[in-house]
Amino acid sequence: MKLAIFAHCAIDTITIDDNNYEQIGGSACYCGLTAREFKFDVDLYTKFGNDFPKQYLSDNKINLINSESEKNTTKFAISINGSDRTLKLENQCDPIEYSSTKADGHLVSPIYHEITNETLKKIKDDSNFLFIDPQGFLREKDSQNNVSLQKNDIDLTNVNAIKVNPEEAQQLVTGTHDEMMVALQKKGAEHVLFTNKTEVSLLVKDKVYSITLPNKEIHDTTGIGDIFCAAFCCTMLKEKDFLWALCFAGGAAQAALDSKNVGLQKIPRKGTIQNNASYFYNLVKFRDL
Repeated sequence: MKLAIFAHCAIDTITIDDNNYEQIGGSACYCGLTAREFKFDVDLYTKFGNDFPKQYLSDNKINLINSESEKNTTKFAISINGSDRTLKLENQCDPIEYSSTKADGHLVSPIYHEITNETLKKIKDDSNFLFIDPQGFLREKDSQNNVSLQKNDIDLTNVNAIKVNPEEAQQLVTGTHDEMMVALQKKGAEHVLFTNKTEVSLLVKDKVYSITLPNKEIHDTTGIGDIFCAAFCCTMLKEKDFLWALCFAGGAAQAALDSKNVGLQKIPRKGTIQNNASYFYNLVKFRDL
């Protein structure tokens, strides 16, 4: 099976407790490598400059589509304090260009303005299963390059799944957590994933299914959401079962956090994800909305 991923690669300087780590990252890398763990072929639509070690992705058998740019790679400075993090944009690469692909699913997860509305429309027209993580559509920078979230009216028609946290959801819709999930569904998203730190919920039709990740010490949270999204996408495409997809996504996020690793080193093995997913499957709660 094949997953087409639309996202920028990045070079991140991650600061945790006064320790600095320079890492390659971006949702392109986290989603792509997680999908490879699920034995998916990956077509990666991205952009990076000569400063990015593309061999790392090629060695992992990720198919790069029109990826090279004369501009340097998108770069963030990320400061992490527990589950909270602040971002500063240090460089922005070229936007992603679209070309058609015969993929089983499309995962759109921009990190900062690399996907235009026109490109998103082309992806929708071509996709059988479309998953959107809207983070990069919602980010804006101030005069000091500090990144914050801003309101954006993204067209969610024909979207099969979306993943948001409370802060992101508030930029798209209004209301309580439940009301925001319903509002996103009304805007067109078939499956609405709502992640609130350790609480993970999924709205399907008029039911909410939820799991709680064990609340252990958190180290580097960078890329956890991307690992979560790719695991959900791959499981959904393979199994056609949203409950297993929810549990595999939670299982992947938990395994990545448990690793205590920084950057791409935290991407978990499929076996560990599967063990966690089986554990969560027996603990899923559900309620009517």
